[in-house]
Amino acid sequence: MPTPYYSISDFTLYQGDSLELLKSIDEPVDMIFADPPYFLSTGNGKVNINGQYIKFDKGNWDRVRTRDEKNEFNMKWLSSCCRLLKENGTIWVCGTYHNIFSVEKCLDELGFKIINMVVWQKPDPPTTLSDKRLNFCAEYLIWATRKRCKDYTFNYDDLFKLNGGTQMQDVWKISAASAWENKCGKHPTQKPLRLLYRAILASTKPGDTILDPFSGSSTTGIAATLMNRRYIGCEMSQEFLDLSIRRREQLCDSNAFMALKRRMEEDPEEVMVLVNHARTDLKEQMIKTGICYTRVGESKGSVLVTYGFERMQYVLIHTNGTDAHLFRLKSKGSFQIWSKETLVKYGFNPESSPYYAVFLFDNSHEIPFPKTPNLRNKIMTYRAKIRPLGDFIEI
Repeated sequence: MPTPYYSISDFTLYQGDSLELLKSIDEPVDMIFADPPYFLSTGNGKVNINGQYIKFDKGNWDRVRTRDEKNEFNMKWLSSCCRLLKENGTIWVCGTYHNIFSVEKCLDELGFKIINMVVWQKPDPPTTLSDKRLNFCAEYLIWATRKRCKDYTFNYDDLFKLNGGTQMQDVWKISAASAWENKCGKHPTQKPLRLLYRAILASTKPGDTILDPFSGSSTTGIAATLMNRRYIGCEMSQEFLDLSIRRREQLCDSNAFMALKRRMEEDPEEVMVLVNHARTDLKEQMIKTGICYTRVGESKGSVLVTYGFERMQYVLIHTNGTDAHLFRLKSKGSFQIWSKETLVKYGFNPESSPYYAVFLFDNSHEIPFPKTPNLRNKIMTYRAKIRPLGDFIEI
């Protein structure tokens, strides 16, 4: 075995060319997640974008190659990886049309079958570096196992639950890596934690070992740690190895660990609920008029417009954490700003602010919810917040 560049708990990094490192690693693995070069970089070539010529180059490792060169490269690393993969293990490989067909060809020749071809759809893609084609908004993930394998891990029920109680489809709408996962730095081809979360959730069990032969900033490893899996990563660049270490060591703080885990596990399509405290008489007037409001400004009762706000579709009004009532908003993820005088016209008597955020809801149909939510949290009981709909009703 080679000497690790870094090793802590169940997280190990090796420095070097993966084509060489993989020959000397002898630990069997349950899953491989690979994000190999896409071969996109044009060296000194430039692309015309809105009249400006911009250089497009990620480094020598991503240089454009011929079809034969791609096939030769992919066959080498896939052969070494497959030697380490357990008989019932699976492999995931990311790509675009530039490399994914070569990967599929090599996997087939190595005796693998495709389980699924997952489309990773990006709702917020960057502008394509050309005015001569459609904008790219998707990448692809091949998920494969050996042709003779019939008992590979597939956690159908976990994905069923993650997908809101329906069978998980092969199109995943997930945003690219965001600021909350780039606090330690960023890799130019960094994958989002939520993408790795789904792949790992689908095909491994707690305690399983995951190999990433092109680890970059170790997003695979961070997701593995957050999900109680073991990780082995190979990376040539010392810069990105050090970035990986910073990302891993931030998880030694339990608060940072839990915060990142919660963000990773969030469903980007999950419906949210505005939770708002109101004294008994005010709550009755809100239900009567279909108007829920919170203060605007610095006051402690103000609603915080934060991540997930755009998915808010319900309002839950309670008094001191009890006697809660759930209704559907008339407009998803939006509110109006009303003056104090406007609210007075609807029978309210607001006193703490000249302006209020107003959420209009359908008061003709109260929605029953079987779960008893825990709404009491000291001073936070009285502050408006958003929570997943799944906290209140079975989805």
